[in-house]
Amino acid sequence: MGYTLIYEPNAASKTSVNEFKTLLEKGKDDVKVDTMKKILVTIINGDPLPDLLMHIIRFIMPSKNKELKKLLYFYWEVCPKLDESGKMRHEMILVCNAIQRDLQHPNEYIRGNTLRYLTKLKEPDLLETLVPNVRQCLEHRHAYVRKNAVLALYSIHKVSDHLVPDADELIYRYLYEENDSVCKRNAFICLGDLNRDAALQYIQDNIYLIETLDPLLQLAFIEFIRKDAILNPSLKSEYTQLVTEIIEAASNVVVYEAANTLTSLTTNPQSILLAASKFVDLATTEADNNVKIITLQRINELNKAHPGVLQELSLEILRVLSSQDLDVRKKALDVTLQFVTSRNVEDVVKLLKKELEKTMSSNEDKSAEYRQLLINAIHQLAIQFIEVAANVIDLLLDSISDLNNTAAYEVITFVKEVVEKFPELRQPIISRLIQALPAVKSGKVFRGAFWIIGEYALEESSVLEVWRYIRSSIGEVPIIASERKILEGGNNGDDSEYTNGSTEKSKKGPVVLPDGTYATETALTVDYNQNQENSKTPIRKHILSGDFYLAAVLASTLVKLILRLQRLKVEAKVLNGLKAEALLILVSILRVGESSYVSKKIDEDSADRIFSYIRLLNDEEDVELIQTSFLDDTKDAFKAQIESAEAKKAEVEAKALHKNAEQIDDAISFRQFDKNGGSKTINEDEEAITSGTGVKKEDLSSRLNKILQLTGFSDPIYAEAFVKVHQFDVVLDVLLVNQTTTTLRNLSVEFATLGDLKVVDKPATANIGPHGFHKVQTTVKVTSADTGVIFGNLVYDGQHSDESTIVILNDVHVDIMDYIKPATCSESQFRKMWNEFEWENKITIKSPIETLKQYLEELMKGTNMTCLTPGAVIGEECQFLSANLYSRSSFGEDALANLCIEKQTNGPIIGHVRIRSKGQGLALSLGDRVASISRKTKKTAINAV
Repeated sequence: MGYTLIYEPNAASKTSVNEFKTLLEKGKDDVKVDTMKKILVTIINGDPLPDLLMHIIRFIMPSKNKELKKLLYFYWEVCPKLDESGKMRHEMILVCNAIQRDLQHPNEYIRGNTLRYLTKLKEPDLLETLVPNVRQCLEHRHAYVRKNAVLALYSIHKVSDHLVPDADELIYRYLYEENDSVCKRNAFICLGDLNRDAALQYIQDNIYLIETLDPLLQLAFIEFIRKDAILNPSLKSEYTQLVTEIIEAASNVVVYEAANTLTSLTTNPQSILLAASKFVDLATTEADNNVKIITLQRINELNKAHPGVLQELSLEILRVLSSQDLDVRKKALDVTLQFVTSRNVEDVVKLLKKELEKTMSSNEDKSAEYRQLLINAIHQLAIQFIEVAANVIDLLLDSISDLNNTAAYEVITFVKEVVEKFPELRQPIISRLIQALPAVKSGKVFRGAFWIIGEYALEESSVLEVWRYIRSSIGEVPIIASERKILEGGNNGDDSEYTNGSTEKSKKGPVVLPDGTYATETALTVDYNQNQENSKTPIRKHILSGDFYLAAVLASTLVKLILRLQRLKVEAKVLNGLKAEALLILVSILRVGESSYVSKKIDEDSADRIFSYIRLLNDEEDVELIQTSFLDDTKDAFKAQIESAEAKKAEVEAKALHKNAEQIDDAISFRQFDKNGGSKTINEDEEAITSGTGVKKEDLSSRLNKILQLTGFSDPIYAEAFVKVHQFDVVLDVLLVNQTTTTLRNLSVEFATLGDLKVVDKPATANIGPHGFHKVQTTVKVTSADTGVIFGNLVYDGQHSDESTIVILNDVHVDIMDYIKPATCSESQFRKMWNEFEWENKITIKSPIETLKQYLEELMKGTNMTCLTPGAVIGEECQFLSANLYSRSSFGEDALANLCIEKQTNGPIIGHVRIRSKGQGLALSLGDRVASISRKTKKTAINAV
């Protein structure tokens, strides 16, 4: 039995019964309306006010005011109808007469409203005299009256069946005479509960017209079938046939419900396929994006429950890609990828290629993100099915110049994986990649491409082909000399600004001529400089702009190519020439990195790497060791990374399969042998949904851990709060105890907040007697995962009216960990967010925790973050640890963290954690959490007390 509490603004200043009587007697209609509302609130909150019944009958019942009449029926619903001895009060005869008059009222809305009230009335003595009038209303000319009359009749029968013994027959006859769809729907629902056989007979009579019936009645049929099939499994085949006919209805709502019901009635592959195809139709035809996502999710669930049945729908689902919403497109791609097999993979890839070509010419806001989704989908298909891999790579490498940096890097990552997994495709892919390099613009993409070429260019022809490209892309070397020549050519041979073989950039600003006037620069000069800039080769342009990470990768690639030629036993003359050329390029990069021709000087790491490569090229003694390190070890490391990722994926798939699989030793459930006699009242699907919501029964003892003391034991009033965190709000249940021997009058609790919190409601004012208890509740809205503080005070009146006492409450800190959940994302997504997020909080760590592994586990546990770095949870012998962590708040805020720590010999763990987020609050809050974890000390054992 549920109950309702209505908010009272001020519980301390209650209106007395006499005041209510006076207001009812002498007030005007608007005053009476306010008074009735106050009376209703008082009754609902527990004070029955029995003395007011006669006054309301005398002064409110005769009124013609529509709002008063509406409130009057609310009052009849909650007012006490029985006296102290449990018998019906005599005044209710007058009420019954008034209800009877309203049931015969010429206004159909008053009649309908009165009939609605009768569904709430549970006293047979009152209902008995009203039955004839309700029967008459079944034949009223207005549908509003008739639809409520059916429900009233059904409700009266449920209260006491002897009042309307023929209710089912009456409703059955009424169904054939009625034309209004809402009335018929109401009547059928009532009939289904009162007389199952009569409801079945009605369905049987309408079976040939079932497709043309009104959608409301069709929905009522479906609901009846779904419930009755559980109680009578023997009829499932007939019901399946019936629902198969209803599923062809014109209404989308009926189609959705019929498809859902069909999947619960049968496991026949044809029926499951029919239901899924209807879901696909809904996803493509319905305009609402939420409907599209829900129906796609239902298809996904069907595929898990019935693997292999829905594979032919893959191309149909991809029609949903015509939607403009990115979430819908993502869901459609995710669902489709699960249906793809070697039979339909080529058709799916063709369709995805067409979509990708469309995005190249599209000007949509989110076309870049959509392109990324398509590339990821094609990537997964190519990794899974070798027959489409080569064809797909050609397409993606052709379009690499049209892609943005992120999408182009995704293509390179994808090529990297395909080249490793399919050795037979390596040679054509490497040749195709070399041809695509001139179209590459991004340094990041160059780095990935060079790594692939360095690892997998295994033939002499490929090595020499890529060498020619690199040589032409770097341009004339030494770089400094050629750049100086270009600048001198641009300055008409005036090299007065160059001294001692170095150059200084000309100062920007106005040039003053000898006559004191400013020099002017013509458009021709500007165009010439612009052309000089544009004429630079791609890799040279990146080096001069300060991308020395690319330069270091290029140097590594050159070393690998030389070592590869050495292993292939290339002619010494050719090898020495290429080695000399490589040394010249590397030295040239180092020199230009220290000069003023570059935007920023070379960093120490890149310089050290390039120096080491120069030494390795000149090393004639440890050739085999160098070859093994450069040509074998890096490839093996990448192979191990791919295998690890595949093992994780296989583990997830195995878990999903195991979850849906039925073990051979599982107990078989016979519904007939169930202790309830096989009777269930809810649909199995609904039960599964209810049980899968994750709502756990609260352990009452756990509440004790969340109780906070707000005032001291010696304060005149003691207060404590139980803090309950919901998804987007915090509820404070405050218990107040009067510790004095006097009544505390007009006591109110006032709360205020700091941070992204907002107090939604103010607790009511109350009077608390000597040593009395009082509970108040307030809700605080949370808008972000930020550290919030709730503070406040208690105020109550003193002995004189102008006195008041204030008790300050202890602060309540909202724990952000209730809003932060572990999450996962790909490495590319992590890097993208890391570059985009502007707020960073760097926390220095000095922790006494014994091992790096323990510290990482404590950090993940304390911050609710997931470790994204594979193999980060390592053995205890390593002294260094670097890992990326990620979590997401309930409000959709992303939190990234990078951990770099070192274990000192016989000392603490030192290092730092960098946290990044879009908003400042989350970064600071997580930083405080990390700092508190680092301060945790070792627990010392107590030897003696």
